[in-house]
Amino acid sequence: MRGLGELSGALLGEAAGWWRTLRFGAVALVIALSPSAYDRETRAVAARQIYFSAWQVLAGFMAVAVLLSWVLIGIVVETSRAYGVAQYALELVLRALPLELLPLGAALFVALRSGAAINTEVALFHIRGELEALERAGIDPLRRELAPRVAGSVVAVALLTAASGAAALALAYVQLYGLLPWGLAEFTRLAGRVFGPVELVGLALKTFLFGAAVAVIPIGAALATPRDLRLAPVAVLRGMVRLVLALALIEGAFLAVTYA
Repeated sequence: MRGLGELSGALLGEAAGWWRTLRFGAVALVIALSPSAYDRETRAVAARQIYFSAWQVLAGFMAVAVLLSWVLIGIVVETSRAYGVAQYALELVLRALPLELLPLGAALFVALRSGAAINTEVALFHIRGELEALERAGIDPLRRELAPRVAGSVVAVALLTAASGAAALALAYVQLYGLLPWGLAEFTRLAGRVFGPVELVGLALKTFLFGAAVAVIPIGAALATPRDLRLAPVAVLRGMVRLVLALALIEGAFLAVTYA
């Protein structure tokens, strides 16, 4: 009975933590998407988040994305030719890389780069009472410090997804048609069939959800941390575990809807 009580208490606590995170995320996203919420200070916070999450890691991320894309495209193309279905190779590549793997990879890259950093920073703000100090000074901490970080993470994931997706398209063309432009018409036709309006809307929505999760979940875990400096590492770990789980659930949901 004691074990069941502890388990139910843990489950209720976890459910309450997710509910607080979702509620915070809804409010933060509304503020982040409101142009009137941005002044010089909030724009500076968002710009720093984009610079730290996307621009500083762009070269390294693109190197990894190009190498991974080149290898996977080669595997798909050679396997398709071996089984006599080479006409489907491009469609398989475009559905696997720009629509599925690269957005998830960009989200994981930004999560590892800045998710833990956001979690730690906000946890320290909360433990030291700096957010409450801003409130006493008449400054909304959600609008000044937290919502711009959410907006910056969304933009960072979108930028890395777009850059890696464009590189994957170029690599797919080179592997299938070489460096000559003779296959451009067929490539454009097949790419247009894969990237229809529904697929593009789904990709944009998934990228937005990935970017929001990268900031909202770590911040939510940080704000729920008791004011004990020794518990800051626990908040970071909890936030990253929840973040990875959320990214997996988002990707799984989109796969189920797309290919069910």
